[in-house]
Amino acid sequence: MDTFGTLVTGIAALNAVGLLVTAFAERRAGQSPATPLPDTKMQPARLDRIRETFRFFGAWLRSPLRVAAIAPSSTALARLMTAEISGSTGPVIELGPGTGPFTRALLARSVREEDLALVEFGEPFARALSLAFPHAQTLCIDAAELDTVDLFGGRYAGAVVSGLPLLSMPEKKVEAILRSAFGKLSTDGAFYQFTYGPRCPVSLAVLERLGLKAERISGTFANLPPASVYRLRRAAAFVPQLPKAGN
Repeated sequence: MDTFGTLVTGIAALNAVGLLVTAFAERRAGQSPATPLPDTKMQPARLDRIRETFRFFGAWLRSPLRVAAIAPSSTALARLMTAEISGSTGPVIELGPGTGPFTRALLARSVREEDLALVEFGEPFARALSLAFPHAQTLCIDAAELDTVDLFGGRYAGAVVSGLPLLSMPEKKVEAILRSAFGKLSTDGAFYQFTYGPRCPVSLAVLERLGLKAERISGTFANLPPASVYRLRRAAAFVPQLPKAGN
C-alpha cells in the first residue's frame, strides 16, 4: 500500500474508533442506538444527524480515497471553521461541503444563502445540497476547476471554507486546488482548512510556490478524530491588486 493509501486507511480507522466510542458511551448512558429516540423537540435534529452519518459512510464505502472520512464533521469543528466569518465577510466559497455541517454553521453566522457557492464533486451530495440550500450556488465540479466558472456575478469571495481531504491528495492536486481557490479570493480573503494530522496539510513547498502563509488558529477534541483548523492567506509580498470582497 502506498503512502496515500496508508494515510487514508489510518484516518478511516480513527473515524471508526470514534463511532464505536460514541456508541459505547450512549449505551453506558442508557441510550442504546437501537432504542427508539424519546419524543422531544431535539428528535428531528438527531434523526437528521443519523441520516447524514449513514449517507456519509455510504459515500466513503464507494470512494474512500476521495471522501477520506466515514462521518460528517462535528458541530464543534463547524463552529471553529467558521469562527472568523460573518455576514460582513462577503461571498463565501465552500469546497467539499458533503452533507452541509459547515454550510449550516455559515448560515448561523449570518452569511446569506445567496452569498454561498457550494462546490461538491460527489453527485449525490450535490443533489442533496441543492435541495437543502436552494438559494446557494451549487456546483458539481472538481475544486481544481473553480477558476473555470463564474461565481457571484464576478465578485470576489471573502473566504473559502474547505472540507476537502487534502492529506489524501497528491501535492500537485493540492496546489491546483489552492491556485484555483485563491484566484476567486479578494486580497484580504482567507482559506480555512481542517486536518486530522499534526501539522498543516499543505506542504511548505506548495505554500512557497503560491506565495501563501499558513497559521493554526484553533483545534478541538470534540471531533472524532480530533482536528486542527488552519488559516491560509497570501503572503504580503505576493498580494495581487484585486478588489475587496464583494466588489
